[in-house]
Amino acid sequence: MEGETLGDAVDAAESASNSAALDVVARSGFAVMALLHIVIGAIAVALVLGAPGQAEPTGAIEQLAANAWGPAVMWAGFIACAGLSLWQLSEATLRARHLPRKQRIGKLISSGFLSIAYGSVGLSFAQFATGNPGDSGDSTRDFTAALVRHPLGVPALIALGLTIIGIGVYFVVKGLGKKFKEELAHFEGTRRGHLVSSLGVAGHIAKGVALVLTGLLFVIAAATNDPASSTGLDGSLKALRDHPFGPALLLAIGAGFIAYGVFALVRARFGRM
Repeated sequence: MEGETLGDAVDAAESASNSAALDVVARSGFAVMALLHIVIGAIAVALVLGAPGQAEPTGAIEQLAANAWGPAVMWAGFIACAGLSLWQLSEATLRARHLPRKQRIGKLISSGFLSIAYGSVGLSFAQFATGNPGDSGDSTRDFTAALVRHPLGVPALIALGLTIIGIGVYFVVKGLGKKFKEELAHFEGTRRGHLVSSLGVAGHIAKGVALVLTGLLFVIAAATNDPASSTGLDGSLKALRDHPFGPALLLAIGAGFIAYGVFALVRARFGRM
């Protein structure tokens, strides 16, 4: 009887996670993340021209907060990202329980990671909404410094860096192989589909390259025992400016992030949930 009651509760929770309301909020979260990618891309392009800015989520949120509607936008962003995080959590747990064991574990890892990532962005929106913004570059350095001081910190930091590099490689492979098409079957075979596909290829590759660079900084910080060298996405992109072909690559990555953002906006509206 107790097992049946628990099973009924889980079924009810899964039904709630499939509600139209959560679907709308989750799509809004995807749209917010798309907008952040566009702003990050614009900041990266501006960096090439010598303009100030932080080419990472916190910097993008700061740009969105700097207007008369800032507080309302921040709370809307928080709600959207919190809803998207909850939706990803349900993907990792409730809906994944019907999958074969191997796929279930994979879904738990991938969607679980995304749930944490989107929740973190939502927390950043909340911090700006309450007047307590943070700096992700400083947070990354503090986190790296704390980890390096731990006995197992260096191996853990290397593992984290390699994981981020692996995710970056995944994005590049996904872009080159156009493996995102199944998410947007709505446009398959149309002229708009070709445009969306081009945006997806450029955007996934650019995001993948940026993640690989970010992961490399974590590995370098661990290898040199220098937490200051680990500055997250913003630091990895700004580091490119010191290399001969860096500005051109930074410009390409910025344009790619904008392309990914536009692609993600289409994904938010028409993509399969």
